[in-house]
Amino acid sequence: MSIWTDKQGRRHVAVMVDGQRTHRRLPPGASASDAKQLEAELRKALATQRRPNIPGDPPLIELLAAYVERAQTTLRSPETAKFHAMRAAPWAQRYRASEADQCAAHMVKDMVSAYKPATINRSLGTLKAALTQAWRERLIPENYGRRIQRLPEANERKTYPSIEDVRSIASHCSIQAQAAIWIALLTGARRGEVCNIDPAQHIHGDRLDIPASHTKTLRHKSLPIIAPMRPWLKHFPLGITADGIKSAFRRARIKAGLPTVRFHDLRHACASLLIEAGEDLYTVGEVLGHTNIQTTKRYAHLQLAKKRSALDKIGDAIAEDCTADYTGQRKST
Repeated sequence: MSIWTDKQGRRHVAVMVDGQRTHRRLPPGASASDAKQLEAELRKALATQRRPNIPGDPPLIELLAAYVERAQTTLRSPETAKFHAMRAAPWAQRYRASEADQCAAHMVKDMVSAYKPATINRSLGTLKAALTQAWRERLIPENYGRRIQRLPEANERKTYPSIEDVRSIASHCSIQAQAAIWIALLTGARRGEVCNIDPAQHIHGDRLDIPASHTKTLRHKSLPIIAPMRPWLKHFPLGITADGIKSAFRRARIKAGLPTVRFHDLRHACASLLIEAGEDLYTVGEVLGHTNIQTTKRYAHLQLAKKRSALDKIGDAIAEDCTADYTGQRKST
């Protein structure tokens, strides 16, 4: 029993969290509701305190902290890892590594009403990455991150901005932002990759080389420089940060009446245009710098639409032969 009354009529509260017992005696005259309130406060305080060390089963918050520290030298975007780790921290403080699946379930329950599945998955992914790192370093006996299940995401876009949409947004931007927009569309490069282009270092004749250190996948990417790119490449280096481009793009899309278009959608638009031009998924993946063909397959529906259009042309040519009352005799003309 966590709440009781002694022979003198004074109320007592005792709570135990992870083997740690805390006892408090309330002053004379304290009510039952006062005792319940104190019990809740004690449980909350103990849950957020640093938990005693158990070999092979450290607190999740410690593994997250170690992951963020390692990210400073191993990840291209350590600040992103830190952001998602901080979002997961309130729950990680309450659980150990072996309780990762319970922590994840608690996170989802608390976050699902306020965040989209994709956002929650980024935090869950950071938790999984921290556990994987700890397992590889033999801090935990198994990779508890494998128990964490991501949420299904139903927010994948099926339509992408047209060239006219891009023109409209670019018309409301500075010349530097316009250069970033058109190079992103023509190369499929990510915002960070575009903003780091330096002609003196990355342009070699008719080739644009984006070093591995500037790419999300940490793989070198080489693309041919086509004629429409050259006028815009003259404005590089841009002298503006990736966040500056993001802000400029947001303002421009509102003015253009296209509030849902993101800068990253230029990358998708590039893929869409390549497929419309007849390129296969492998080539699209090479241009975008995908390391896995499964990533590129998100554009497969565009290929299906192109195939349907092509087959419709055949269908139109033989429509007369495919009617329900077809007798095998063509109509005379």
